[in-house]
Formats: sequence, C-alpha cells, structure tokens
Amino acid sequence: MYLKYFYDNELAQASYMVGCQKTGEAVVIDPSRHVQEYLNVAEEQGFTITGGLETHIHADFVSGTVELAARTGAVIYHSVEGAENGGYALSSSLNIKGVRDQDRIQIGNVWIDVLHTPGHTPEHVSYLLTDGANPEKPIGVFTGDFVFVGDVGRPDLLEKSVGVEDSADAGARQMFASIQAFKQYEDYLQIWPGHGAGSSCGKALGAVPTSTVGYEKMFNPAFQPEHEQEFVDFLLDGQPEPPAYFANMKEMNKYGAALLSEVRPPVRLSIDAEEMEKLAEESTKMVVDTRKTAAYARGHIPGTINITYPEAFTEWMGWLTDYDSDVYLIGDDKDHEAMKDALYGIGIDRIAGLISTSVVEQAEHLRTYENITPKETKEEQEAGNLRVLDVRFQDEREREHIPGAEHIMLGRLPSTSDQDLPPKDKPVAVHCGSGKRSAIAASILLNKGYDVKNMLGGMMKWKNENLETA
Repeated sequence: MYLKYFYDNELAQASYMVGCQKTGEAVVIDPSRHVQEYLNVAEEQGFTITGGLETHIHADFVSGTVELAARTGAVIYHSVEGAENGGYALSSSLNIKGVRDQDRIQIGNVWIDVLHTPGHTPEHVSYLLTDGANPEKPIGVFTGDFVFVGDVGRPDLLEKSVGVEDSADAGARQMFASIQAFKQYEDYLQIWPGHGAGSSCGKALGAVPTSTVGYEKMFNPAFQPEHEQEFVDFLLDGQPEPPAYFANMKEMNKYGAALLSEVRPPVRLSIDAEEMEKLAEESTKMVVDTRKTAAYARGHIPGTINITYPEAFTEWMGWLTDYDSDVYLIGDDKDHEAMKDALYGIGIDRIAGLISTSVVEQAEHLRTYENITPKETKEEQEAGNLRVLDVRFQDEREREHIPGAEHIMLGRLPSTSDQDLPPKDKPVAVHCGSGKRSAIAASILLNKGYDVKNMLGGMMKWKNENLETA
C-alpha cells in the first residue's frame, strides 16, 4: 500500500493519495484544484489515478475532483447522505458515483469503507482505510472536516454562510452522535484530517498533522462532554466569523467548479500610474496592491486596496473580493504566478491583469497615509482630535477593546453603507490586533474619502504600553 500526504499552507488544507503498488491504482482524497502535484506523484510511482474522493461539500477551497476527473478519467466519489438537507448537484455528464454509509471503494488490494459522519455538514463522510495485506484491522481514517487534531468541524457554516435556518444547532447534535460512534473505534486507529492550524473550519485546530483515536479521546476538548446539550453549548460557543467567500465555495463545489483550462488567463499589463488610477476608479474593477504595508503607506495609486502578499493574502482576498468583479494584482513579477494560483484555489477566476510594482515605484504623484503610535492615538482621541475604529472580529472586540472606539469588522467594511460608517468630521485612527488588518482597512477608508491614520502594532502594542482597555 502507498500513502502520500499533501498540504496547502495558504489554505491549511490537507489531501491524501492512497495507492496499491501491486495493481498500480490510486485515489486522491479531497484534492485541491491544482492537481498537477498528484499527477506528478502518480507518474513517479507508476500509478493510474482511478478516483477522487470527496468527504463533503467544501466551503473553504475549490475541490479538485472535477479537475482531476477531467485530467485522468477518474471517478468522482461523493456522498449522497443528507441529500434532504441539500447535497451535491454535480452534472450527470461527469463520471460520478454516489456513496453511502458502509459502501466500499476498492483500490486494487486496498479498500476504503465509507462512514457517514454528519455534523460539520449533513452529507459529510469519512473514509476508513484497510490494507489487504492485513485485512483484519483498518489502519486509519480520513476524517475530512469531522475530526481534527484537538478539535472537530464547526457545525454553523450552513447557517452563517448559506443561511440555512437552525442548521447550526442541528449540526452540533449530529456531531455529538458522530463523535459517540467514533469513540467506539480502537485507540490505535490513525486519524488523517482535512485541515491543520489556521483553517476557519474549526475554532482551535492543532498544528500536528495526524493523530489517533485514542489520543483525541484523551485530549480533544470536543470529545470530553458526555451530555448532548453540554456538547452543543461548547461547540457553538466562540466559533469565528466565517470568511465571506465560504458562501461562494459552497455554491461552486455543489455543482462543480469550472476547469482551469476554461478560465481566461490574466494579461501582464504595461500601464502607467494615471491609467492604473482610472482602472481603480471603475466600480467593476478591483485593483489590489500586494506590496508591504510600509511601502503602501509611503506612496500608492489612489483607488487601490492594500492586501499584502503572502501574509493572509488568500484569506482577505476571499473576504473582500466581489466574485463578479475583474481583479488586477500589483506585485513583484516573481510572485504573480503564485498569487494567481492562490486565488484560483478559492475560485477567484476573474483575474484580468498582473501589474509590476515598478509602475508604482516610478510614479511621481502618489497618495500617502500616516502611521500613528498607540500613545499618540490615545492623546489625540482624548483631545477630541480623532476617532478610533476597531476592525477586529466581534469576539476579539468583546474580550477587550479601546474605550470609545467604534467597531466595524474589516470583512464588512467595503459593504458598510455611508450612514453606518463613522462621520468624516475628524481623522480616523484604525486598529486591529497587530497592525496587519488595519493597514488593509486604511486603504479601504482612504478610497471612501477619509483622513486615515493607521495605529502601529494594534491592540497588542496598546496593551504592551499599559494603556487602558475596556
């Protein structure tokens, strides 16, 4: 038997290849959209990829099963459990096979048994792996977004991202039942989860890539409650706000994403600063400057948004991009390809142009903004000379905040109406946890006509300087 682990750091997403070395067959569990890495390994190992296995309808990345099937002829295996709650609607023209609890998928002398493990989503399945050389005992289980290291999948995405009423509570109760059944497996059984630390599909995912049933029984907080309501209260408490693009991913993966060969490739543009400013003024265009925040503050093209690459680039592009707009990326030439691939991974396919940073660096007339320290922010606020805007998540805000600060979470800022934004009667000092998100917010507010100052170091530096919090 052959087992290979793949990991996408941008999305904290894991996928796996299982193969039978005797027959040369292999399948991929939860493949990403960029399938070339699987094809390369298959060629190296002498495998033919015969299947792509879906654990569920993903919300955080574009599933690669359709792409894999187009490139290899592989069968797309997907759950038909939970269909009454909305399930897959893949085209019948695709090579698909629906699976249910206890179905078996044969890969030469290796097999995978399907386990229905609802909770994260109603249709969610896990895959129990057995090597035919030792047929009496399975080796491990691919848990997708069911069990992570130190956490379990959040049950609230259907409600928060798609608007399915009361599905969070129902999902949490399904998750409790799934965990109780899972506890019956032997402690040695390995767990291969679909995500690692940094994913928004749980609230406290561990950074260790694999675990065992026994270890999770002992140390996973979600495995400890013995009563359903206690578990539901625990699981639903403190779940982070899901990125806005999750709704797009749910829709795209339900029907199957477009093939990358059908996506119109971006053009490398040679334009001057004046032309770029006109481009950024168009409502159907989004021009993103991916340079470091300090460089953007010193000078940038008006109308652009500053989302630095690679720091949290994919996440905040997902939060802030209108999927119906054309996207233009300003960045180092060496990063253009990686940025494009990162966005394709979350279904942002309308990348119209790639622009070199030299266009900005050589421009004569640029817009700037001022950085300000926490101490200066406090003094100016108390003197009545500026407003303070907190752009962190709601749960961060509720734990503690700067007295008198207003609050609009960064991901909601572009769509917030003028009447719900702070008045423009005085400058606005914007802050987040460490200064990265507030730099993005500063660029958005500048485009809305504000006199903006970015508070350096965010709440972390504010607290380090022993300034008052509420």
